[in-house]
Amino acid sequence: MASITFQSLLLASRPKTLTAALIPVFVGTGLAWGLAGKVDWLIFACTLLSALGIQIGTNFFNDALDFEKGADTSERVGPKRVTQSGQMTAKQVKLYAIISFALAILLAIPLVVKGGWIIVAIGLLSLLFGYLYTGGPFPLAYVGLGDIFVIIFFGLVAVAGTFYLHTGVYLPETLVAGLQVGLLSTSLIAINNARDIEQDKKANKKTLAVRFGFGFARWEIVLTQIIPLALCFYWWRQDHHLAAFLPMVSLIWSWTLVLDTLTAKPDQRMNDLLAQAAKIHLVFGICLAFGFVY
Repeated sequence: MASITFQSLLLASRPKTLTAALIPVFVGTGLAWGLAGKVDWLIFACTLLSALGIQIGTNFFNDALDFEKGADTSERVGPKRVTQSGQMTAKQVKLYAIISFALAILLAIPLVVKGGWIIVAIGLLSLLFGYLYTGGPFPLAYVGLGDIFVIIFFGLVAVAGTFYLHTGVYLPETLVAGLQVGLLSTSLIAINNARDIEQDKKANKKTLAVRFGFGFARWEIVLTQIIPLALCFYWWRQDHHLAAFLPMVSLIWSWTLVLDTLTAKPDQRMNDLLAQAAKIHLVFGICLAFGFVY
């Protein structure tokens, strides 16, 4: 039985990916503040921590299940995985995934009390698909649906759900903000899949990159960077000028990422693109949230 250390748990949680869970909550809260003048700080804290628990649990399941399915091997060109490297067993990693999900459920109790059955439905679906991303008979990541899952749950649902918890209503603006955030999260998945295309082919992991080729993956990355910036014009037309302008801070990084992507090859150098995309997602999301507030 492998010994469990804080370092191995931290590695399995994939801290560089956790902004994918946090940014939608910030944006949904900023939108509620700016459009409705309503923010419940207890709800904000519980939403943030519950989303974090779901994301960490999903990452744990992904670590263990990708190893068991043969997608993570010694040939891996991406960051080290704890199950593949022998730091923890698959059984141990899955146990901590369940613990993370359980904590997310406990933290969501105040959300259910305030938001009712719609929040129960969102929470249960988020937990279910967090597992089904790499688990179950038809794992989303293995049939090319992982990208759609990320847009829906780490963008549209997360932003709209957060906004609803603060305000008790839905507005069309949540869909635009959710799409911006979700596409930038999907950019991370697209880079991962483009980098791992050869290994995924061997493991029969039919990501969009595997199904349609590396050229398609390149353009997916490009579009998931460009479209969120283009959608900022929507906020300008809605007189949310700061929400349109502030996210443009990330434009120079997005432009560099796009140029590098067009000449990239599926090797370890794409890890640098992944880190840059994570920075863009973080900066864009924070600037968008503050743009609504002020």
